[in-house]
Amino acid sequence: MARRHVSLKDLAMELNVSISTVSRALRNHPDVRPELILKVQELARARNYTPNPLAMGLLRQETRMIGVIVPDLVTHFFSSVISGIEFVAKQHGYYILISSSSESFEKEVESVRNLLNTRVEGLIVCLSQETSTFDHFNVLINNEIPLVFFDRVCRTDEVPSVVANNTEAARQVTRHFYETGCRRIAYINGPGHLSISKLRYEGYLQGLQDCHLPYDQELVVHCNMSPDDASEATRKLLRLKNHPDAIFGINDTIIFAAMKEIKQFGLTIPTDVALVGFTGEFHSTVVEPSLSSVTHPTFEMGQEAANLFFERMKNPEAPPRQIVMKTNLVIRNSSKRKA
Repeated sequence: MARRHVSLKDLAMELNVSISTVSRALRNHPDVRPELILKVQELARARNYTPNPLAMGLLRQETRMIGVIVPDLVTHFFSSVISGIEFVAKQHGYYILISSSSESFEKEVESVRNLLNTRVEGLIVCLSQETSTFDHFNVLINNEIPLVFFDRVCRTDEVPSVVANNTEAARQVTRHFYETGCRRIAYINGPGHLSISKLRYEGYLQGLQDCHLPYDQELVVHCNMSPDDASEATRKLLRLKNHPDAIFGINDTIIFAAMKEIKQFGLTIPTDVALVGFTGEFHSTVVEPSLSSVTHPTFEMGQEAANLFFERMKNPEAPPRQIVMKTNLVIRNSSKRKA
């Protein structure tokens, strides 16, 4: 098995100093005491430390570019977040470079590599639905290159992040269904490893408990958040002997697919099956019936992500903050029923 590359972070932890101090000592910076410089350099030789040229280059230069990686460039959710990031970046004299992972782990890894190769000064990232390992972010974390996650996040003990109040929002949706007379409330979730999947599922369970409704495993299905997979998940629910009278989806795309399937089964919305989505896409207002949905302050989410990025640039050693954005359940015709 190949030995793991020794990083600046490893040296810093062993010496109980900051990563930036180690970096300066290796470059004989005059701000570092000569005895500490000697100690750092001796340890680096003993541990066979070799600098990462990419990381060192990023630490030394300013390109005034921020890399932004999103799962897609089509949905209003991500385009609005990008607009918020760009608004704040311009106030600081920065520009953004955007890359889409297309919900692919491999493309996300490639995007990280390509953006760093263009010498962006750091990254703002929303994880792809396939991402369940996070080693491709080590080069940024270990070398104090600014990194911020939003919406779908990981390693929050190391990296600042911006998220929605996912658990409370899902809990509110479940309670809304109950208050309109629904008793068999189904949930179409995303991949189980995603942070948003875990938190919204937790909120769904809390909502059932609030309403004294039993948990029914067959009413929870997972999909990969594509329309085709969402359609199959919906068909699975509608084929149940006692099909659900309400369906909540992890995002609006899933519920748009569910709408189509419900109509093809000859059922009506919301009389037979009530629906609520998540993220508040523009199409929510133009489909028939109009879709109830949890809306995000997407532009503000982008602004907060950019603010965290610049905070990280100024103080890379500060504990990572997580900002939780409040959402809003907008009730439209897809869930308006009389209890």
